Amino acid sequence: MLLKNTTSIVLNPPSIESVDIRLHNCDIREKGKNLTPKKGEEVHDLTGRIVMPGLVNSHTHLYSALARGMAGPKEPPQNFLEILQKVWWKLDRALDEDAIYYSALVGAIDAVRCGTTTLIDHHASPKSITGSLDIIKEAMWEVGLRGVLCYEVTDRGGKKERDKGLEENERFIKDNKKNSQFRGMVGAHAAFTMSNETMRLCGEMASKYKVGAHIHVAEDKSDVTDAEENYRCSVIDRLKENGILRKDSILAHGVHLNEKEVNEVKKMGSWLVHNPRSNMNNRVGYAPLHLFGERVGLGTDGFPADMFEEAKIGFYKRQDSRVDESVNMAQLLQNGQRTISEIFGQKFGSLKKSSPADIVVLDYQPPTPMTVENLAGHFLFGMNSSMVESVMIDGKWVVKNHVLVGFDVESVYEKSKKVAKKLWNKMESLA
Repeated sequence: MLLKNTTSIVLNPPSIESVDIRLHNCDIREKGKNLTPKKGEEVHDLTGRIVMPGLVNSHTHLYSALARGMAGPKEPPQNFLEILQKVWWKLDRALDEDAIYYSALVGAIDAVRCGTTTLIDHHASPKSITGSLDIIKEAMWEVGLRGVLCYEVTDRGGKKERDKGLEENERFIKDNKKNSQFRGMVGAHAAFTMSNETMRLCGEMASKYKVGAHIHVAEDKSDVTDAEENYRCSVIDRLKENGILRKDSILAHGVHLNEKEVNEVKKMGSWLVHNPRSNMNNRVGYAPLHLFGERVGLGTDGFPADMFEEAKIGFYKRQDSRVDESVNMAQLLQNGQRTISEIFGQKFGSLKKSSPADIVVLDYQPPTPMTVENLAGHFLFGMNSSMVESVMIDGKWVVKNHVLVGFDVESVYEKSKKVAKKLWNKMESLA
């Protein structure tokens, strides 16, 4: 395939090129000006279009996709722990195989329509654990996305559920360690719902299979208080002592980490992931982004995987002190691509030769000069996900001219409405 006359951009470090791009199988084969089509080569003229690498959602929960429009609890939650108890821990216990599948399918459709080509998902379904990651994988594969999946291990449901969660992680990691489209991590809910023994088992598994752990960290003050009052240490100390804090791990939120704790995370090389919409919605506070350093990504924590919107809101919602004025949202987005590059062992987030052909085509006509110096300004104040015209993943068109290729979205949504209604009714019956 040959993509002619593209305006190709990379957000960080910023670059803009007017080039043709030649693809072969799943990769970019050649890039240059005035490339001549070869015999049998499929040619697409992208004059006036922006071409960029596919975006990555560095922390999400596909199982929340069917919660849209769901009624809130009769007694409104008064704090973060009550939000979990009255909403999300009821929803995840109500999930069955149908609900898991359609949540993943709807979430994957949302993502790819917004130019998000890879999801790093954190799953929980305590009454349907075994095989749940394969169900998510199947739904994502049908849409065409890449995924990094894990199951949330916790002590909330007792030892039996905990062990099933560990087994699900181990099975999926082993089954997908050479998969070019899916990989596994060791999932863990949060330190305040895990004993040291459970955390140690997660850490040992991550070490055994040379993968990272994916865990919520200091999202709310309760995580910090639990470590201090019950373990006489910081939450980061617990992660480190039990083998969770490692180079490949993903720590979501980090809202209530102090400078010393963040420095320890940076020293160990774990990724921190900022989730601005979720933090605002749950009123848990504002993450100290100015401390987070180079290894920080951007996630949605269950909100639809529109990374254009997440980046904009993250940019606008800065501390009153303006201490985060210099935080670069383009870098956070690019770091999602760096994260999956480390996980898959390929160079994502680039349009160079041998890079995977995960490509987004935008119908964006800049009304002012667009340069390397102001590219981030065009992304934040001009581009949006409605401009996503076509999306390619692994060298195949998944969206073409705003339409999912070979996919009946309307019938999926009709079925998902029925599944969602059943899920909501089931939640109401739970104590």
